[in-house]
Amino acid sequence: MRRLLLPALLLLSLASLPSLDATAQPAHVTVERTATGRWELRRDGQAFPLRGVGGFDRLELAAASGVTAIRTWGIEDLEKPVDGKPLIDRAHELGLAVVAGLWVAHPFYQGDYSSPELLERQRAEVRAAVRKYRDHPALLLWGLGNEMEYWRDLADPKVWRELEVLARIIKEEDPHHPVMTVFAATGRVKLDAVRRYYPSLDILGINLYGPAAILDSLLDDCDWTGPYILSEYGPKGPWEVPHTAWGAPIEQSSADKVVSYVSSHRGALADPKGRCLGTFAFVWGQKQEATATWFGMFLPSGEKTPVVDAMAKEFSGRWPANRSPRLTSFKTPLALDRVPPGREFPAVVTAEDAENDTLSYEWQVIAESTDRKAGGADEAAPPVIVGCIVGPPAASIVVRTPEKPGAYRLFVTVRDGRGGGCSDNIPFYVQP
Repeated sequence: MRRLLLPALLLLSLASLPSLDATAQPAHVTVERTATGRWELRRDGQAFPLRGVGGFDRLELAAASGVTAIRTWGIEDLEKPVDGKPLIDRAHELGLAVVAGLWVAHPFYQGDYSSPELLERQRAEVRAAVRKYRDHPALLLWGLGNEMEYWRDLADPKVWRELEVLARIIKEEDPHHPVMTVFAATGRVKLDAVRRYYPSLDILGINLYGPAAILDSLLDDCDWTGPYILSEYGPKGPWEVPHTAWGAPIEQSSADKVVSYVSSHRGALADPKGRCLGTFAFVWGQKQEATATWFGMFLPSGEKTPVVDAMAKEFSGRWPANRSPRLTSFKTPLALDRVPPGREFPAVVTAEDAENDTLSYEWQVIAESTDRKAGGADEAAPPVIVGCIVGPPAASIVVRTPEKPGAYRLFVTVRDGRGGGCSDNIPFYVQP
């Protein structure tokens, strides 16, 4: 249900992008039903194991971790510079396939689907993008839209019919790569509308977090029999977790996040009806959303977290040579409490490291985010409050609460000095 940014529709910029290698050979991708009734994604006639991540960072590490595909959200993402080359070219060098996102305007806040100007512009942009990238050998699927079903009446056929028009344009220009459209969670009304108005859809994409491990049963409830991809999954979202008395969402611990990622991935692939083609873990990178650590598989400072290690084990069957440290406990009387300003409280963590690396500790008090956005839009990071950590950083420290009343979080980050780390936080509230 998240995205990294809000892509624009960029017809003019497409014309200015550098040309791709004219000798590149496109892959022919199909979605087929096997003799056993299971759905299968095939690339050049061979079954394609879809083990994906959503994001653009650390592509070499992704390939080394057993990832086979990355997912983008807007067509301009394909030209993001990665290691000095356009993302799509660098992905191909590393053997990674790409789901090319084609941003579709969200009718709730980006455009009126009764406007002929909007529709014609969007159709032209989609056609131009497909023509530009249809022959790139890294291309796996077209991702036509992401969570654009937010509008007042899901039964209103305008947007569904326009998706059908756009999908037909894609297939007219490129019959060799299937079309996936991504929706936020499931629901009978939207899936009934897809069946009625959008028959050209090849693959249903579902972004789902807390209940992702039981997606198969949710689709059973909607009588969905076609192929699907779990297009985003990860920790429970801020909308799914308990909140403090002052309304702060309580972020899962880094250890609990590992369980969420692994169970979601395994649950999708275990669909007894064989409809799941694969998954995309979110987010292969870092972003500020509620906190700086909520959805990131990497820390803001760049270290990989235990989630990366766990998914590498799921994708490749083996642990990485160096595993990230793991926090096993975090204790402080500050936790989830209202406390006076300028008072000192102890805080202690325990951490483990598989290679017994020397661990370093960083503690920060950060204000609760007040720039909360819907749909994963960019959020401003809240300020770090200086002067709250008493003494040198270690596994056990003393925290001095801020003088200014308000909501805060105490963060602890543990690093192994070899590119691995983990972070947990607890909310607290200062009041006189």
